[in-house]
Amino acid sequence: MIILLFAISFASAQNTKALDSLIEQYELGKVEGDNLPILKQIAEKLQNPERKKKYADLLIQEAAKDTNYLYLISGYLQKGHAFQLKGDYADALEAYFKSRDLSVKSDDDLGVGAATISIANTYAMSGNFKTANDYYDNGIESLRKIGDSVRIATALQNAGDFAFKAGFYDEALEYLEESKEIFSRKNFQLGLAYSIGTIGMVYADQNKEELARENMNQAIGMLEEQKQYYPISEFLMSFSNIYAKQDELDLAISYANRSLILAKEYNLKDQISEANLQLSELYKQKANYQSAYEYYRDHIKFRDSITNVGAVQEMARIRTDNEIARKQVEIDLMEQQRRTQKFIGIATAVALLSIIIIAIGLYRRNKYINKTKKIIENERNRSDKLLLNILPEETARELKFAGRVKSKKFEMVSVLFADIVGFTKISETFSPEDLVKKVDNYFSKFDQLMEKYSLEKIKTMGDCYMCAGGLPFPSKEHAVNIVLVAFEMMDYMHEMRRRNEELYNFHLRIGINSGPVVAGVVGSKKFSYDIWGDTVNIASRMESSSEMDKINVSANTYELIKDDFDCEYRGEIEVKNKGSMRMYYVKAIKNKTLLNDLKARIGKKELLKESG
Repeated sequence: MIILLFAISFASAQNTKALDSLIEQYELGKVEGDNLPILKQIAEKLQNPERKKKYADLLIQEAAKDTNYLYLISGYLQKGHAFQLKGDYADALEAYFKSRDLSVKSDDDLGVGAATISIANTYAMSGNFKTANDYYDNGIESLRKIGDSVRIATALQNAGDFAFKAGFYDEALEYLEESKEIFSRKNFQLGLAYSIGTIGMVYADQNKEELARENMNQAIGMLEEQKQYYPISEFLMSFSNIYAKQDELDLAISYANRSLILAKEYNLKDQISEANLQLSELYKQKANYQSAYEYYRDHIKFRDSITNVGAVQEMARIRTDNEIARKQVEIDLMEQQRRTQKFIGIATAVALLSIIIIAIGLYRRNKYINKTKKIIENERNRSDKLLLNILPEETARELKFAGRVKSKKFEMVSVLFADIVGFTKISETFSPEDLVKKVDNYFSKFDQLMEKYSLEKIKTMGDCYMCAGGLPFPSKEHAVNIVLVAFEMMDYMHEMRRRNEELYNFHLRIGINSGPVVAGVVGSKKFSYDIWGDTVNIASRMESSSEMDKINVSANTYELIKDDFDCEYRGEIEVKNKGSMRMYYVKAIKNKTLLNDLKARIGKKELLKESG
């Protein structure tokens, strides 16, 4: 991802000699007075991750001697940036949370905003888009209140890049154009280059090659002048993708190689992994299987160092422990207050030597304890009910008694994505209130279907509904049940159109895939049950490769349902980042028992097309 780090000076990377001079002054002991300002400048300006971390640690050590919050906050922020550049996301989060806690403690609103956006960046880079979105919203809101336009533009740039990676191109361009306008107005050339280049990457994904080349070439030129090589590596990969689409494989390989060289020079693990994967795919297309294998092997090595399940669990642990630490401080303060009140009460009782007053005090205390117990019990019951609304029962029970939930791997589940076709265009014809009401009507019905078929709703993303079968309890019928749900979804959409086509002219596009996933809970205040893995990504691709009113399944799912459903083979279809994949449209239910059962469930004699 093209993440623009906070606390980058306007002049950073524009004057290498000035930076070298600062380092020389410090290393030779020529600094007059306090070392903190010069260490802060060096840590902010350095782009090499290892050197950046070295000077960030020195800044933290010096600032800790006098508990200087301003420089401690900056030191931990820059330390997080160094880990983020290296792809060590769990360590980056730990540093960012430390910077944010110190900012809260010292009432530094600007520091809170900067750390919050950096936390959002890290979750986005690790693929945890839902958590990232929450932090982006909070961070941008904080910065708008302060009115720091450059930091607002930086946050908008990063949110735009996150939206682009998630496939929300309109939202991405909206964020990026606003950040570009602010950077241009402030003459912040580094931020302007990031925004222009990322806009080019959006155009590349939209197959607007000319606009993509124009924007990315302009950005690369600006970044080379400032010796900023981290984003250039990813822009070069976008060029490689453009030429690969045009079957100009030699040019595509050339750009991917340039990207890999830069990424290795600056130890950028994420870019090293992506460049190796791209080169592996390109050499495979040229039938050079030895080179393809070698690059793929290197891709796996760097990918696993960034995205392994252990790292995901560690990131969740850091976030949870951070929130727990805050709560512990509150509890300690309450405990101290309680002890003080108890001491005053005892001292007063002894001074008055009044058995009657002591008795009254004990009575009132007992009454207060009983009342408090009742309040706590009611709140506990309320919390349990709320938890069951957002987490599976088994998962909620584990969270309640263990305090955290271990991530689990499920060897075989089925994942469904359902998307409303042409939602953006449809939304223009309704008021916001009416639109939300209509979408809620559909999704509430889908929620009922989840209970009926013992499936698990994962989340909704705008006009997209995601669910899974086979978890948290494994089931042999997960694939069949999720296809039956798809039929009921389609049937409900058809029924609503039949009742009032003018008000409910909505159509679905559905994609399903089956395979292994990792499931777990993210969040500390707002819990969310989520799943990860290639199975989820392929299910999403099945949905985007489907057509209106169609149920598109992968070969994995087809093998599980072919005895119960009539399916139409679509052939091998090209899928972004996955190559060619076999796909099938589910046409009808051929298992008579299943068909009759489904008709009975929904109370209809006719459903969709029936197999003879």
